[in-house]
Amino acid sequence: MRSLSCFMVVGLMGIAHQSAWAQATSTVSEADFLSDMPIVLSVSRLPQRLDETPGAVTILDRRTIRMTGARDVADLLRLVPGFQVSNSFEGNAPQGSYHGNWGDFANHVQVMVDGRSVYSPYLQGSTGSGLQAVAIEDIERIEVLRGSNSAAYGARAFLGTINIITRDTLDTLGVQAQAASGSNGIQDALVRLGWGDDTARYRLGVDRRADNGLIGASGPNQVSRVNFRSDLRLGAADQIEFRAGQSVIESGIGFAAQEGNLPRNRVMDTTFLQLDWRHNLGLDQDLAFQLSHTSEQGIDRFIHGTPLVSGLLVDFSGRASIDNLSLQHTFRAGPDLRVVWGGELRREGIVSRPVFNTDSEFVTDFSRIFGNAEWRMHRDWVLNAGGMLEQSSLSGDHFSPRLTLNWHFAEGHTLRYGESQAYRPPSTFEKFSNVRYYNPSANGFGPAGTLLDSTSVARGNVRAEGIVAKEIGYLGDFPELSLNLDMRIFQEEIRDFIRTTNYPLPGSGLVDQDAVDFINGENFSIRGVEYQLKWQPWKEGHLIFNQSYVDSSWTDNGTFKAKPFSSMGLMFMQSLPGSLDFSVMHTQSDSTNLAGTSNLMAPAMSRTDLRLAKQLRLGSKRGEVSFVVQNLGPSYPDFLANTYFRQQAFVMLKLEN
Repeated sequence: MRSLSCFMVVGLMGIAHQSAWAQATSTVSEADFLSDMPIVLSVSRLPQRLDETPGAVTILDRRTIRMTGARDVADLLRLVPGFQVSNSFEGNAPQGSYHGNWGDFANHVQVMVDGRSVYSPYLQGSTGSGLQAVAIEDIERIEVLRGSNSAAYGARAFLGTINIITRDTLDTLGVQAQAASGSNGIQDALVRLGWGDDTARYRLGVDRRADNGLIGASGPNQVSRVNFRSDLRLGAADQIEFRAGQSVIESGIGFAAQEGNLPRNRVMDTTFLQLDWRHNLGLDQDLAFQLSHTSEQGIDRFIHGTPLVSGLLVDFSGRASIDNLSLQHTFRAGPDLRVVWGGELRREGIVSRPVFNTDSEFVTDFSRIFGNAEWRMHRDWVLNAGGMLEQSSLSGDHFSPRLTLNWHFAEGHTLRYGESQAYRPPSTFEKFSNVRYYNPSANGFGPAGTLLDSTSVARGNVRAEGIVAKEIGYLGDFPELSLNLDMRIFQEEIRDFIRTTNYPLPGSGLVDQDAVDFINGENFSIRGVEYQLKWQPWKEGHLIFNQSYVDSSWTDNGTFKAKPFSSMGLMFMQSLPGSLDFSVMHTQSDSTNLAGTSNLMAPAMSRTDLRLAKQLRLGSKRGEVSFVVQNLGPSYPDFLANTYFRQQAFVMLKLEN
């Protein structure tokens, strides 16, 4: 498989060389899928053509999202080169990570919803809960920048950004209802109402996603959401968007055989408010203001009893809040120069006595100044330069620059070279965790209040980890073949990687005299190649294909060599007579170690999904009935070796007017 894939890459590169200089003029029937160059909104903060962005971008549009049959955003990331995906709720919620940097909390990629960061302070920066913020049906498109993007979005964009862009209120006027039911306890439902006119439009949606979870999980999972949006137009120059919502994730986690992780139900409750104001200052110039507030409440506790210690409360509960204020100015400084610059103030607070051994709030303040410029040096040369100066009350000052040059060396063909540097400060947990367990009552271990054990006790010496990334990219359009190709060759040098270590802590309890700390481990590199292509082999048929090969020099201080791994994703979509749509999606990945540990492996996986749908017309109402099978093959291990994603199928009915 590996040699065949490499041969395919070489062959496609040869086709690129010959076709580029041939300057073919043939066209395809569905130019919006292949030939029209999409506009990307969230890479440099400037609206840019896909072939002029400072990095490799995967765009998942609305049609592709619908045809996958996916029930959440994490599943969609299987179509993004270099991403590994888990459907498990054990760490926090289904999540995706880039280039193998994941674990219980995948915190090296920035996730945004309509430009609002959904970083979770309570979950150590996890992306999982943020990926559950909105219903699939409310998403217009998803833009994924593969590679460091801290020059535009700060420390949390260490290895990329995922921006989930929701549908415009103009496209969701009227009433929509849908319901899905199937095996493994699948019971999904959505009701949405949109109303208004040209000056004021509104949308209110309520939905639920529920199932019995993975084989081996301790209980079912349910995600309940309510989301509201209003778009107000205040004259020709001003537009205000207001969003508010709540998502509640209830999941059964833990295992009977793990003493410190017994089965229980965990609840993650997140609410948010977001205000966006856009003011047009004239031709090619505008201001954008954003204010948001997010609150998190996590409830995760259980009673752990033994014959000697009864009533011991194991608790990971806590609450967090995030306040964010940003202002950016976009303008054209000349016929060949566009600029965006601005600033951001962010405050993150977290309170959790079980996790930090105090009722005090831990607060991290961020101050950010950013700027990005697009300079058309020549008709065929575009230079993107920018950076962000970021001050953190937790880790000091850091500057994240980026420089990328795009060369349109032939019609429809672009080469790109870029370098960037970024930092990720430690999370509050990595810096200040202090998890201790005390005797609940007098017994053989001593009086009530006796310290029994200390687990994670951070000494606070950890500093920000860094990355220097270099990449060569190629974007090619072959109209004579009805084919688009996007390739990226990368080298990512990781410095001061944050990992755990055990250390002696005298007086830390009766169980043992050790504790866990976070430290800056070894430096290592991640190298590889990834590509994605779109192909229209015949009318109404579309193929999306991606592969990635990743090799890391991480060695666990010389005791363990990281395992190279590859992954691939394929999706074929076909419109059929009789208003039928058919799609099949297949993804697979090798097993790989989790960075920072030599004894945990992300298991290999292979999965094939099938979807068949028919469009309906019932009087004035439009609708669709679809049948989806997820995982046509045998069950495979997901995230952990003892939890399995099973085959499951469901039928969905959707009606709207």
